[in-house]
Amino acid sequence: MRRIALCLIAAQLLLVGCATNPVTGRSELAFVSTAQEISIGEEQYEPSRQMQGGDYVVEPSVTAYVQEVGQRVAAKSDRPLPYEFHVLNSSVPNAWALPGGKIAINRGLLTELDSEAELAAVLGHEVVHAAARHGAKSMERGMLVQGALLAVAVTAADNDFAPLIVGGAQVGAQLITTAYGRGAELESDLYGMQYMAEAGYNPQAAVQLQETFVRLSDGRQSDWLSGLFATHPPAQERVERNEETAVQLGDIGDFGRDRYLAAMKPLLDTEEAYAAYDKGVAALHNGDARSAASLARQALAIEPREAKFHELLGDVETANKRPDVALDHYNEAVSLNPEYFQSYLKRGNVHNSIGNFAAARSDLERSVAMLPTASAYNSLGIIARQDGRDSQAKEYFQAAASSDSDVGRAAGLALVEMDLPSNPQQYVQTGIRLNDDGMVVVITVNRAPVPVTNIRGNVVVLDPSGQRVQVREPFTVSRSLDPKESAGVVTGLGPVSDSSQLSRVRIELTGAQVAR
Repeated sequence: MRRIALCLIAAQLLLVGCATNPVTGRSELAFVSTAQEISIGEEQYEPSRQMQGGDYVVEPSVTAYVQEVGQRVAAKSDRPLPYEFHVLNSSVPNAWALPGGKIAINRGLLTELDSEAELAAVLGHEVVHAAARHGAKSMERGMLVQGALLAVAVTAADNDFAPLIVGGAQVGAQLITTAYGRGAELESDLYGMQYMAEAGYNPQAAVQLQETFVRLSDGRQSDWLSGLFATHPPAQERVERNEETAVQLGDIGDFGRDRYLAAMKPLLDTEEAYAAYDKGVAALHNGDARSAASLARQALAIEPREAKFHELLGDVETANKRPDVALDHYNEAVSLNPEYFQSYLKRGNVHNSIGNFAAARSDLERSVAMLPTASAYNSLGIIARQDGRDSQAKEYFQAAASSDSDVGRAAGLALVEMDLPSNPQQYVQTGIRLNDDGMVVVITVNRAPVPVTNIRGNVVVLDPSGQRVQVREPFTVSRSLDPKESAGVVTGLGPVSDSSQLSRVRIELTGAQVAR
């Protein structure tokens, strides 16, 4: 993330200039180069797909079909980019594009579309977002560099780990959850319809699609509002603009409804299974493990090849405190989909809980390689600390502590516990003053996020040349200090008649510990 941020800052400082937008033909400032867009998209594509449910792998023909339609539309783009298309295993109806042409569409949106032309309209819209540099423009406005990564709300209905994403993956999380402005949405509708028409699809499908979106939005269906509408808000204006564009383009091309329904048959046949799974996830979240298990088995009876259904049973057994049974289910989930981080993370945490530290470490490292999360880093820190690898443990806890979550706070506490005794100056601020009797008083302030006690140090005096004088006055703050609380300790140094002499007094902390 730091490298990307520095890259963007350098671009702003050194590469400011005018360029012609390849889609609109308008002259505009361009701070982020095409090479940078492609690089960011490539770096963020996999972790972004992971955090949004992972790739749908049960029926590869579905993804192959979407990729065929996507490439057919992308071939008409005004901007040649390395376009890629993936289907994500999420019931949330959504689609998004990263800079550089990396595009994803959710399983939950595919089951709501009615024709190949509607699919082409969705993918064409996302192609324009990439081709017209809408994501790059967001970065250029400073949405990432200015600290918008501090809090990221990631839409992933079946992903409990979304709020725990840390590190560079937060860049992708910000990009795919950023709502485009009215102008960008209208622009993507207009040129996306042109692309789909040139690719042989009837542009009227884009009108029908927006009419459906507006109807669902007015009905306030929560599943839709949490997905596509969050970043692509529908509006009657978009319907009317699309109608005007469709008239201009003419009644050309086909809808491909039969082809679409045939290609989507695997998803439509198993839609009931995923609905049961989604209900099971919600039931377990509400503490109803029995219902969750029943719903997971219903889902598996319809589609036994879906890893997430086995994973849900593992979650149920973890909640029931039967780790050995949970591991069986997680093993099955990993075998069915070895390219999804969440099964490794959950299996690794179970291994960790029962003392299988080598297996836990392997699984957690695999999950972090796919998507860095505070949960995985915190568990890796615990294992490293138990193994005596203190330096590595601190690095893991530091990474986890960057998450504003319960896990992040627990990791922060562990980091302080390890680091405070040998590095007290990082957590305790000190100062000096004179009391009414002229004696030197040491002031200590706890800057750690946890209570601190047994703060120890020395008061050292320097001579006028700055050399250390052999005068040391040890001090101890034995009581517990809460975060931001201060305490004063009267030392035996003094009396001092001239307060200016305090400039030659130094405080050296020698230790402290977390109060329990």
